[in-house]
Amino acid sequence: MAKQNKNQNKERKIGSQVVEKKSWWSDKKNRSRFWTVLVLLILLYFFIVNNTREEPKEGPYPPGYKPQTEKTLNSNK
Repeated sequence: MAKQNKNQNKERKIGSQVVEKKSWWSDKKNRSRFWTVLVLLILLYFFIVNNTREEPKEGPYPPGYKPQTEKTLNSNK
């Protein structure tokens, strides 16, 4: 009969170095995803704020300003 390995879940250790588990933040791919999502969320926030606030009320024209109308535009022809 062949010998059966009793510890089938045992990790094979090759070499003498112990490989430490990397943290989530140390992976460059995850950092890029994080910053991309953060920038998109900030842009989305400013887009929503900009489009939901009230329009400013129209004030008086500055001194010396003459608003152009269709009559003044057509009279130049």
